[in-house]
Amino acid sequence: MSIIADDNDFLNTKPQEKKNPVVKTDANDNDRAFENSIRPKDFNSYIGQSNLLKHLKITIEASKKREKPLDHILFYGPPGLGKTTLAGVIGNEMGVPVKITSAPALERPRDIIGILMSLEENQILFIDEIHRLNKVAEEILYPAMEDFFLDMTTGKAQTVKTLRISLPKFTLIGATTKAGELSGPLRDRFGIVHRLEFYSPDELSKVIKRTAELLDIEIDEKSAYAIAKRSRGTPRIANRLIKRVSDYAIVKNDGKITEDIANKSLDILEIDEFGLDNTDRNLLRLIIEKYDGGPVGIETISAAIGEDSRTLEDVCEPYLLQCGLLQRTPRGRKVTPETYRHLGYKILNSNQQSLF
Repeated sequence: MSIIADDNDFLNTKPQEKKNPVVKTDANDNDRAFENSIRPKDFNSYIGQSNLLKHLKITIEASKKREKPLDHILFYGPPGLGKTTLAGVIGNEMGVPVKITSAPALERPRDIIGILMSLEENQILFIDEIHRLNKVAEEILYPAMEDFFLDMTTGKAQTVKTLRISLPKFTLIGATTKAGELSGPLRDRFGIVHRLEFYSPDELSKVIKRTAELLDIEIDEKSAYAIAKRSRGTPRIANRLIKRVSDYAIVKNDGKITEDIANKSLDILEIDEFGLDNTDRNLLRLIIEKYDGGPVGIETISAAIGEDSRTLEDVCEPYLLQCGLLQRTPRGRKVTPETYRHLGYKILNSNQQSLF
């Protein structure tokens, strides 16, 4: 693709990006500082995603022996499963720096051009929410990913000049919660594509114990498992819950987390044994009580419970689908028999239900 740019924009692109190459807009500073402080730095400290790690270890070892950068990598799956963390781990294992940005921050052509031109040899570029790249930025990436160059046209009318700019060989790691929204041409340029899976309670227990150790929090096996069961299969949620439970333990039990303390604090937070919160339960109850168990459209649900439809699709639905409490059909969302049992309903007939 040939990019038309104003001379001043082109000349000023690289210095601007050098001043501020890393852009993250999806978390406040405190959350980011906490998450960064507990992120694993290498494969030995990374917990979960065992099949993916086996593949990555082999790929990285082969890349080192060839003395070439890794193939471009695409991670997809629900939020909070460690896509950004994995990018950092891969960078550390490869011994190269990682430049982090997100697709919404790459609004103008010079945004993506500046980042690409500021990369070093073998560096990793991580783009979060890559499904939200605009068409222009995406087309700029195509030759950069395949052949490591940019075609740029500068000037106007009689002064037009075409420049082919070579780029250092780099690895693009893209992360998305919606792989289906990626265009075919972009998706096909990733040599490695992996889905991150929800964690088991046993894996989350290990995550919680590791975080507790880093934060100097006293916790035992049963307590860690109690928190893990209510963490929705997601390390990010598990790490946030351990902080909230720790607060309760400091007030009620001199800072020591027991199974009873963990359960009581999570009950106060209104997180049940399935990990469902009020939004999840309101969604499921609405389908049962107002729409006879479904099907009902997501926009109708969104309007009825006052939650943004994107939040419901990205945050609530993946876990509800995973644990068998919700179904997607061509006509809309439906609950399952397990949902009735979990929320304390019984089915009277195909169209009626009542509380136990």
